[in-house]
Amino acid sequence: MRRISRFAAIGLMTPLIGIGPVFAQTFNSGSTGVDGAFSPTSGLTTLAVPSSGVFNFTTINIPANVTVKLTRNTTNTPVTMLATGNVTIAGAIDIRGGDGALSKTFGTVVGSNGGAGGPGGFDGGSGAAAVVSTTGGSGLGPGGGVGSAGPNGGGGGAGYVVAGSAGKGTGAGSGGGTYGTASVLPLVGGSGGGGAGASAPNTGAGGGGGGGALVIASSGAITFTGQILAQGGAGGGITGSGVAAGGGGSGGSVRLIATSITGTNGTINIAGGAGGALTTGVEGGSGSAGRLRVEAFTNTLTVSLGTTTVGVLSTGAPTSVALTNAPSLRITAVGGVTSPAAPAGSFTVADVVLPPTTTNPVTVSLAATNIPVGTTVTVTVKGFYDAASSTLSTPLTGTVAASTASANVTIPTNEPSVIGAFANFLLTQ
Repeated sequence: MRRISRFAAIGLMTPLIGIGPVFAQTFNSGSTGVDGAFSPTSGLTTLAVPSSGVFNFTTINIPANVTVKLTRNTTNTPVTMLATGNVTIAGAIDIRGGDGALSKTFGTVVGSNGGAGGPGGFDGGSGAAAVVSTTGGSGLGPGGGVGSAGPNGGGGGAGYVVAGSAGKGTGAGSGGGTYGTASVLPLVGGSGGGGAGASAPNTGAGGGGGGGALVIASSGAITFTGQILAQGGAGGGITGSGVAAGGGGSGGSVRLIATSITGTNGTINIAGGAGGALTTGVEGGSGSAGRLRVEAFTNTLTVSLGTTTVGVLSTGAPTSVALTNAPSLRITAVGGVTSPAAPAGSFTVADVVLPPTTTNPVTVSLAATNIPVGTTVTVTVKGFYDAASSTLSTPLTGTVAASTASANVTIPTNEPSVIGAFANFLLTQ
């Protein structure tokens, strides 16, 4: 629960002599200005997200007909763009999730054909390579769509504001669950759609990646007439038999904060990705829409959201760019092997390599800060193929400033897997 009180009081004396000055309401983005002015001029500008995820600009000006493509950093943090001065966006910012691929050629190295999440978003699950498995992989993220459990089912769509849609066909993957808050604090991107099943010798389509996560905060004004593209990627589809379509990724998260925010005819697309379609009707499920939060003392912004889902837009007065004493949760070890401080959390980078003598169940060690003691953590295991599983940890013990917990999980022994940890609790600020 976040409760913020604002009040204004005027003291009056009799007789009334006069009224003192009225002070303008202001907001400080916290930008240091160290990155200078950002004013791209080319048709397409690719901007790599720094390791911190935070840009400290003086001003931001993206002209019409200019697109800024933000690319993920190693740990795939959300993107925070701060400005000491005004922000004008007439062009486009692209943090879309990637579409799932129609098919993938598998050789000696198995690779995913799921779409990549936008910066701060999560990857889609891989479609089945029937020479290895007939089931699809589940999408990553807290609302990841479930992969098909058999060769004739589509992948489930990713959830976010609402649950994702289930795929069609026998053994189809279910849609991912809901998560997040209307305040978009903490900032979390969209989740990946589930991968499709396939029968030999075919390959199922991949799930779409989740839309990215972006905050733009200005100490001055934001004028917005352009586009922010944060939609989830579509599930891969294909025509023919023996294969199925992937689930769509969920839309991303966008938060705008300034003293005043104005603009008309702009687009902030936070739609979920469509499920892939097949001529045989074995379709993937669609992904949920994402979230938009607009905070300003003066707000006259009107934009198209690309979705009709209820509850995706919320407004209010400016608050902090990030949570004070923000909660954190990390996996410190798996099976006794210490995990890196900044894990990649992907199928392509090995954060932890377990010895071949490891047996199930495996203990996952957790550490948390600013999460209430007694909270249990959901720990998920998502193999490259095969069904995802989840279990609850022991309650967090220690102090709010530093607590620990553990969970015993079963991990696949014949394929890479990604372990995730998520906690739900009431936040008081």
